[in-house]
Formats: sequence, structure tokens, C-alpha cells
Amino acid sequence: MLYFLAQWVKSFANVPGINLFGYVTFRAAAAAIMAMVVSIVVGPAIIRALKRRQIGEQAKSELQQVGRHSLKAGTPTMGGLIVLTAVLGPTLLWANVSNMFVILAVFTTATLGAVGFLDDYLKVVKKYPKGLIGRYKIVGQVTTGLVVGGIIYAAPELFPAGFAAINTQTTVPFEKLVNLDFAWFYIPVVIFVITATSNAVNLTDGLDGLCIGTVGIVALTLAVIAYFSGNAFFADYLNIMHLRGSDELAIFCAAIVGAALGFLWYNAFPAQVFMGDTGSLALGGAIGVLCVLIKKEFLLPILGGVFFAETLSVIIQVTWFKYTKRRFGEGRRVFLMAPLHHHFEKSGWHESKIVTRFYIIAVVLAIVTMATFKVR
Repeated sequence: MLYFLAQWVKSFANVPGINLFGYVTFRAAAAAIMAMVVSIVVGPAIIRALKRRQIGEQAKSELQQVGRHSLKAGTPTMGGLIVLTAVLGPTLLWANVSNMFVILAVFTTATLGAVGFLDDYLKVVKKYPKGLIGRYKIVGQVTTGLVVGGIIYAAPELFPAGFAAINTQTTVPFEKLVNLDFAWFYIPVVIFVITATSNAVNLTDGLDGLCIGTVGIVALTLAVIAYFSGNAFFADYLNIMHLRGSDELAIFCAAIVGAALGFLWYNAFPAQVFMGDTGSLALGGAIGVLCVLIKKEFLLPILGGVFFAETLSVIIQVTWFKYTKRRFGEGRRVFLMAPLHHHFEKSGWHESKIVTRFYIIAVVLAIVTMATFKVR
């Protein structure tokens, strides 16, 4: 909104400094700072409101003997409201909200945030043990992916010039000037990416600061990629698709980074509040749709390697347990517990050590991701 206000003011008055509002880098920095401040300022009020309404984490029997989980029951959850406020507010304020890249990113985040909120509400307020039934959650994720994929596939003219020629394509890591065109299969790909990523980030949200910290690292990397993709000079230098207008997504990514830093202030060990599905599903969907919009879907297993490993550990555990139960009459496990972070907890690692080491891995994977643009 400030972008349009600045353009309007500029049309009839030469106000010193007004040109700054035309620079994506300036608006991205402003969005990041504002998101962090909003998280830190709004956080205590939301935490108090959650405590007042007794909206706290429920005890999980399978985690009672693991680490400090027995002490976490009753800690306020649904803290994703803090994150959503800090991400969406600055994005709407600083980004060009007529840009379809921004519209779809905001739509995905808000929609999956609503799905997560409903799940948390049913779980902690209505006391439904499983919250929102899994298939209904999937319906929300698939519907969101269907809308995003449908618009990209059927209405590319809504995007900036040049997008229609590459709307169903994606880049291939480690290959120079090689793009893969999904054609009519593009919509199922978008649905899968958004659904899988939102669930993967949700699975990662199990230790104090783990999910929000790794999301912040991934979002910072995506901010750089989005800016490079939208800049003709950098796109040409790196031999990647030039997506005119996609640099506006750097503002959205920057808001996620700022919100992550602010929320980590209260979510770091020992956590004063948890994100809940309200935050994790929304942020997972945001990462998924960002990779779709900037045509970097195949980079997700690398950049989101922490989320990928967490999901893979659950798939391996469940598959092997079912197979051995059918084969030998008794289910066996590959990991002490899944997702992977709980395996390390049961191995005796302190929660803070696990989170710190996962951060290190996330940073290394971010560096590897950026290296793929030149190692080709």
C-alpha cells in the first residue's frame, strides 16, 4: 500500500526520498524490520490472550519420557497468529499488492493459516484429540494448490509480461539453460509441492525454535533467489529464468525472515509459546508456493533438506513398521522415534543441541542451493 501511496505522491510532488519506495531492496529491508518489531511487540499480548483462554499444548503420551516434553503441557499454542500477523501485515504494506506473484503468496499463506487455525482450535479449544480430521486438512491443502496451479496454468496473462511463455516450466538444478515443461501435468505438480511442503514443515515443528529458525533460513535464501530471478542483469549472469516482477517476492520473504526472528524471541528454548498448525502449515505452504512461483521446485529437497529428512524419517518408520508387522507379526522400527528430531532426543541429545545442529545443516544446505546456480 505504501508503494502505491509513494507512486501517487511522486506523480505531483518531488518529495525528497520518495524514490526509495521504488526500490525492492529498501522495501524488503523495511518489511523485515517491521515484521520483527510486530512479532516482538504483538507477541506478549497474544501470549497473554492464549493463556487467559487456556489455549495450551496438550500432553502427548508418546513424548512424556522424552526430554522436557512432560513440562511443555499447558504452554500456549496457536502462536502462529503472531507469525501470520507479522508476515501478512508488512507484506501488504510494503509490497506491490497488484503483483500476481505477491497475491498468490499471500493467498496461500493466509488460506493454509486458516486451515491450521481450524485444526488448532478443534484440538485445544474443542478438545478433539486429533483436531481437524486428516482428510479435511488435505482437502484444504489440495484446494489451495489447485487454485494456485490453475491460475498459473490458465491465466498467465495476469502475471507480468513474458510469464506466459514459461508458465508451466521449471528449472533443472546443475543444468545450464535446461528447463522442464510439465505442460498439462503442471497443476498436479503444484498441488503436490504445496501439500507436501506444508506437511513437511508441520512435521518439523516439534522442538523449541526448530521449525521457525529453519524456515527463516530457507526464506532468506528464497529472498535472494526471488530478487535475482526478477532482475534481468542477475538472471542473465546466472543463466536462470528472468521472471519479471518476481523480485517483489523478496519483500514477502523478508517479512517471513523478520517474523521468524521476532517469533524466535519467544519460541527459543525454553519456549513461551508454540506455533501450532496455524503457523507451521502456513509457513510450509509459503515456502512451497515460493518455489513454485520462482520456478525452483526441484531445489526444495536441497534447500528444504531438513524438512525433507524429517518427512522421509516418518515415511521410513511407518512403512517399515507396517511391513515387519505383516511379515513377522511384530512391528519393528528403524528410528527410536519419528520424526527425526525425536530420534536424537531419545538418543540422549539435549533439545538445544539438536536445534542448533539442524540450524547448521540448514545454513549449509542454503549455501549448497546457491552454489547450484554456478556449479552447472
